Amino acid sequence: MSNSPVTIDRADSGDAAALSEVAAATFPLACPPGSTAADIAAFIAEVLSPERFGEYLTDPARTVLKAVDNGQIIGYSLLHTAEPANPDVAAVINLRPVTELSKMYVLPGHHGNGVSGGLMSQALEAARHEGSAAVWLGVNQENVRAQRFYSKHGFRIAGTKTFLVGSQLHSDYVMQYEF
Repeated sequence: MSNSPVTIDRADSGDAAALSEVAAATFPLACPPGSTAADIAAFIAEVLSPERFGEYLTDPARTVLKAVDNGQIIGYSLLHTAEPANPDVAAVINLRPVTELSKMYVLPGHHGNGVSGGLMSQALEAARHEGSAAVWLGVNQENVRAQRFYSKHGFRIAGTKTFLVGSQLHSDYVMQYEF
C-alpha cells in the first residue's frame, strides 16, 4: 500500500470493469474448501462480470462503494435495499426496511490496514442514510475470518441459508446488524 490515503466513494458506471477485476481476484478467496475452479469461474462469469457490474451501478436499489488507493480500485462493497428474496432469510430478518450487504471484498495486499473497516463503516452509513432499520449478509459457515470481521462490526448470527456457487450448494450464516 502506498502512503496516500485510501478513499471510499460511490462507484459509477466507468468503474464496472475495474470492479469486475477486483471481484474476480477476491471472490475465490472467500469460497469454501472444495469449491471447484469451474464452479468459481461460472459464478464470476454470471454474477461478477463487467456487464453485471454495469447493471448493479445503474440499479437504483443498489449502492456500490469503491475503495481507491493511488488511483486503483482495491476493494468494493455492494448493497441491495430490497425485501429478502430467499425465504430462509426473510424468516429470520424481521426488521424493515432492510439492506443486504451483498458483497464486500478487498484485494489481499490491502488486508489488515483498515480498508475493510472503512468500507464497512461507509456501507453501514449508506444503508442508514437510505432509511434501513437493519443490514443483513450471508457468510459461508467455514469462513471464520469473515465471521470474526462481521461480528467485530456489530453483526450477529440470525439464521442460516444456502448459497449456490456454480453447481455446488454451500451453507451460509445469515448475519444481521441493527441500527
